[in-house]
Amino acid sequence: MMRIGFYSGSFDPVTLGHTDVIRRAAGLLDKLVIGIGINPGKAPMFGDAERVAMLEEEVGPIAKATGTEISVVTFSGLAIDAARTNAASIIVRGLRDGTDFDYEMQMAGMNGEMAPEIQTVYVAASPSVRHIAANLVRAVAAMGGDPSPFVSKAVLKRLKAKAPKTR
Repeated sequence: MMRIGFYSGSFDPVTLGHTDVIRRAAGLLDKLVIGIGINPGKAPMFGDAERVAMLEEEVGPIAKATGTEISVVTFSGLAIDAARTNAASIIVRGLRDGTDFDYEMQMAGMNGEMAPEIQTVYVAASPSVRHIAANLVRAVAAMGGDPSPFVSKAVLKRLKAKAPKTR
């Protein structure tokens, strides 16, 4: 039986925290589907196609290093429905701290009621990236700060193009 995981988020932008979770989850799975949630009520810094391209660039080396098939999709609606659509039996969630844990436990409970055949697996973020949050990275870039400690060089280049004040 193929172990297929689904890891969802806005990935606006892709951070070193995201790639840490992706790398570690890939080592546990045969296939990892990364789902970019599209919410028409939100105005992300990066468009849908930009986020797909960013993620594909970031996960290529991870897929090669781990031997795990990794694909990137977009979805709207519930992540649990997108997981089903992509034949996932596992939802992957990253945890940074206790606040994440409380929220993620609630979400896992709800998802478990809606799709008991899909299990939630938590991947604790590595200590070196535990503090990174995409919304804070966007804020640092928008205010002219240096987001380089929180994103890859390729993502930094994209951030600089979006937020010209970025160092």
